[in-house]
Amino acid sequence: QVQLVESGGGSVQAGGSLRLSCTASGYTYAMGWFRQAPGKEREGIAAIYTAGGNTYYGDSVKGRFTISQDNAKRTLYLQMNSLKPEDTAMYYCAASRQFYGSYVPRRAYEYNYWGQGTQVTVSS
Repeated sequence: QVQLVESGGGSVQAGGSLRLSCTASGYTYAMGWFRQAPGKEREGIAAIYTAGGNTYYGDSVKGRFTISQDNAKRTLYLQMNSLKPEDTAMYYCAASRQFYGSYVPRRAYEYNYWGQGTQVTVSS
């Protein structure tokens, strides 16, 4: 079992920045960030293969968000810049112990463990 503890959400004006953090209680092969707005499906926005550092970004956040990790602290980060109102959602950290080689999992069903979620609200 892996427990994930997230922090860093909040409210910000459009154009602002936030950084999310997620600390895992054990080893993982991949970690990712998902978000879900009311009435919408959960969307994979960024992920990282923890051993190799390969990353994935969804088209909606490419160039604005950066995923990174501190392996010693088992902590995942999501730096979110140039935030837009459409980024408003509940953000979830996820982890997988499934080995995919160098493929970076990006779909919700590819992850076994989930954080409790942290709200991000961007006002115009």
